[in-house]
Amino acid sequence: MVDSASPVEMSVVIPVGDRRADIGELYTEYRAGLDDVGVSYEVIFVLDGPHPAAYAALLALRDQGEPITVLSLSRAFGEATALAAGFERAAGAIVLTLPAYHQIEGSGIATLVGALDGADMAVGRRWPRAGGQFEVFRRAAFHRLVGTFTGSRFRDLGCGARAIRRRVVEEISLYGDQHRFLALLAERQGFRVVEVDVRQSPRDRYAGRYALIEYAHRALDILTVLFLVRFTKKPLRFFGMLGVSTFVLGSVLIAYLVVERLFFDQPLAERPALLLSSLLAVLGLQLFAIGLLGELIIFTHARGIKDYQVAEVIEFAATEDLAGEADPRIAAG
Repeated sequence: MVDSASPVEMSVVIPVGDRRADIGELYTEYRAGLDDVGVSYEVIFVLDGPHPAAYAALLALRDQGEPITVLSLSRAFGEATALAAGFERAAGAIVLTLPAYHQIEGSGIATLVGALDGADMAVGRRWPRAGGQFEVFRRAAFHRLVGTFTGSRFRDLGCGARAIRRRVVEEISLYGDQHRFLALLAERQGFRVVEVDVRQSPRDRYAGRYALIEYAHRALDILTVLFLVRFTKKPLRFFGMLGVSTFVLGSVLIAYLVVERLFFDQPLAERPALLLSSLLAVLGLQLFAIGLLGELIIFTHARGIKDYQVAEVIEFAATEDLAGEADPRIAAG
């Protein structure tokens, strides 16, 4: 709980969207886990759009004297934006994100925060994990794709329980649906990120089914994070690789058609292959040009882009500290 006589050490950000549990019951469980950490904390609920029932439950908690802050966004912007709004309000040196529905047991909060002793960010992995065969297959396929494209070793990117040092949230900008890849973005910036096993809540169940459009969104998200993690400062490698491959394929097809026309008297008229090969060659040049433009933009704004973190600075001692007095030759000069 927050002690008014001391500064807040940990800020807890809970984004509240369409999927949520009973707010009062969830808060009671979280509060028991937060008290076990043994530091002063504040709890910030961010309502992602108008949710009258959740708003009334939060006001009831406030009237009971619970130390909570409620941020209500004007409309639904998405979980990433809700988290960003909470981060701006947070005052603690440690920021803890928790979902508004049951994912982990409250007792796992202390485990997450304790993992920050050797890391900048600790993300929860629900284990042992419950679920049917289709859910197991879906999760495995998603993480395998992410791992293939980005080299990620994380096994539960969907878990909303994370303990983060403040300097991490100050360096990373969230938008869209990037909250799922917060650990990947932090690792790309050079922060130390660990995955911690926490016990899954027995009430972590989603009764509904995901629409097909959601799977398409996740596929696009994977492509987005691939570009952000590997090609943010090297767009020519991404577009250039695609452009050169496409141009070479189109050029080979054109050469094949020309050889057929010159040596085997095959007509070029009314052949779809000629149109296809020409389009491939032009498309390849366009993709390569996009990569060059991206490189020019990055070069122009490179000074304002920071994608590294300094882990430690070791300086040599001054001359007078080493010898006890300054070198007279230096002083005379």
